[in-house]
Amino acid sequence: MHLVAIGGSDAGISAALRARELDPGVDVTVVVADAFPNYSICGIPYHVSGDVPDWRNLAHRTRADLEAAGVGLRLDTRATAIDVAGRRLHLTGPDGRADVVGYDALVVGTGAVSARPPIPGLTGPQPLGPGDGVHLLHSMGDLFAVMRTLEERRPHTAVVIGAGYIGLEMAEGLAMRGIHVTQVEALPEVLPTLDPALGALVRQELTDHEVTVHTGTTVTGIARDDDQLRVTAGGPDGRPWSWTVDLVLVVVGVRPDTALAAAAGAELGAKGAIAVDERMHTSLPHVFAAGDCAVTHHRLLGPTWLPLGTTAHKQGRVAGENAVGGDRRFAGSLGTQVVKVFGLVAARTGLRDSEASTADQGWVPATTASSPDDHKAYFPGATPIAARVTGDTRTGRLLGAQLVGRPPAEVSKRIDVFAAALFHRMTVEDLNDLDLSYTPPLGSPWDAVQLAAQAWTRDHALRHPARA
Repeated sequence: MHLVAIGGSDAGISAALRARELDPGVDVTVVVADAFPNYSICGIPYHVSGDVPDWRNLAHRTRADLEAAGVGLRLDTRATAIDVAGRRLHLTGPDGRADVVGYDALVVGTGAVSARPPIPGLTGPQPLGPGDGVHLLHSMGDLFAVMRTLEERRPHTAVVIGAGYIGLEMAEGLAMRGIHVTQVEALPEVLPTLDPALGALVRQELTDHEVTVHTGTTVTGIARDDDQLRVTAGGPDGRPWSWTVDLVLVVVGVRPDTALAAAAGAELGAKGAIAVDERMHTSLPHVFAAGDCAVTHHRLLGPTWLPLGTTAHKQGRVAGENAVGGDRRFAGSLGTQVVKVFGLVAARTGLRDSEASTADQGWVPATTASSPDDHKAYFPGATPIAARVTGDTRTGRLLGAQLVGRPPAEVSKRIDVFAAALFHRMTVEDLNDLDLSYTPPLGSPWDAVQLAAQAWTRDHALRHPARA
């Protein structure tokens, strides 16, 4: 059997490795558009900051590791067309020559591409690019282009357009290099995947580290200004803004890269991603899809699109297993995420109140804010965790949680407790039954997770005692 995977990032490599793990006799080929298979795109900001000095350390596995596992790699090779009837994949190799490879099963893991907002200077017949100091960021090639700008232009000032996860990490990374960063976000608060009250804590952390933040502000143009760049924008009150800087980074999100699959006739779903069932089958025979190019099955919302590295790994593993005759289902995502911004950690899982309210699931959601300490207050160094728990007041079912705190508060591991509870459809009250660890330097007899849950039940459970 010959399994071909398109894409050398999380989904494609996970599919290939799982297939080889289950059937060492399967012939596996991974088609990679660049020369960097299995590199951590999530690690890019930490090479920029200098925390990871050698970019080669961003590789989850080396080329030699993959080949030792029996994975054949076609590097610097682009898939140009899928011949569904003939079970053949058309390729263009590194020398520009056309080639064809046959497959018994195909996994499409083409990922996502950076969204390019319609900003004058960024779009049009002659858009500004890396040579001008204007960068998108979603691949190792993008990383190398940014690093060339940092080394050759030695910028002192930068504008980061977008204040989501990567935008915040890049703002920190550039600031760590001594660059003055202005961060511009069109929405009312930074990190808009959190409630604004928690986003405001993140904004303050940026400000405390001398990052200038403008929210509710839309960039209207980017232009060359001698050897620098001029960025213009409009603020929430209509006030015009402009900045003359050395570097512009545009990180306003991604969109699924589905052109190849769509041209072959694959059905598309949420947000234009490739429609897949829970076994990662597409609408095309013998063709699977996984990762950021594919629809996400969300445990609370059903089919949606939520591009996350953790999801891509899991979907790829499912696709690879089923491609060699297995029968595994992707258990679903909860959108669990975490980000470090200087000395602050922000995390979420499940749904916010506003998301649950529009989910058409019959929920009557409510959110309670609390600030439990990370460990017993009498032990030095206790720090509060800003927590927001969302539950269904009709059934008591846990719907989501958000946490913001400072190390060593273990925010990421505490959000994982909420994620595990969500996975198993627990009520908010059920969290109090969990047997969680305790020692005064690290926790309390009632962990911060449970204290946040108790704050919610005090507000809602007595009035709505029914259970899910």
